[in-house]
Amino acid sequence: MLEILYQDEWLVAVNKPSGWLVHRSWLDRHETVFVMQTVRDQIGQHVFTAHRLDKPTSGVLLMGLSSEVGRLLSLQFEQHQMQKTYHAVVRGWLESSGTLDYPLVEELDKIADKHATEARTAQPAVTDYQSLATVEMPVGIGRYPTSRYSLVELAPKTGRKHQLRRHMSHLRHPIIGDSAHGDLRQNRGAAEHFGANRLMLHASSLALTHPVTGEPLLLRAGLDGVWQNLMNQFGWQDRIPEVPRVEFDAAPGQDNVSE
Repeated sequence: MLEILYQDEWLVAVNKPSGWLVHRSWLDRHETVFVMQTVRDQIGQHVFTAHRLDKPTSGVLLMGLSSEVGRLLSLQFEQHQMQKTYHAVVRGWLESSGTLDYPLVEELDKIADKHATEARTAQPAVTDYQSLATVEMPVGIGRYPTSRYSLVELAPKTGRKHQLRRHMSHLRHPIIGDSAHGDLRQNRGAAEHFGANRLMLHASSLALTHPVTGEPLLLRAGLDGVWQNLMNQFGWQDRIPEVPRVEFDAAPGQDNVSE
């Protein structure tokens, strides 16, 4: 059973677990659980995606309960009328806040794009980031006798593939658990010593205007057990406030982000 964050007669939002695909894909032929099929069976009706989260990322995932509502939601994403907020645990001490404007060249998939020959050009990519907390733990990982981590809030303003992971890596503070753009030694150490055995990236909230009623919605997803355990170990229990899963308070301004 998936946690349903919000449901009415037009749309449904769930807290997607890390490790789940949103829908079936020939790129992951051996996977057996998918969000869309599980939600369909759970609520007894078909659902239609408006955006997606990558397999290792958890958090708010919104779907329409008809193709028309799914289209309207997708249109809001395309017109930058939705706002996503993520939280991440990154390597090292990041004690600042700011906006990273760093263009990204689209990443090619090893299977789907193996025959692609056209050169890709860098596309605009913008992310707001804010450090919420830092910690130094008495555990040596690599050449240092201690390990340092930061809790960061991220607000992507564009929707490039793996934008948040690549931007944090560019800042030399890769997200813990990122096998493609992160620090593999730090990933293994965080998993071994602190139980952080997943990508530590969570889509905490999604703000939008209801496509039918016009009401502003702010949907929020709580943290899973891995996140909660890490927050307790690092003394960060109160750094991400616990709030109701649905609030009537939204602000426009974001792209259709896949992270």
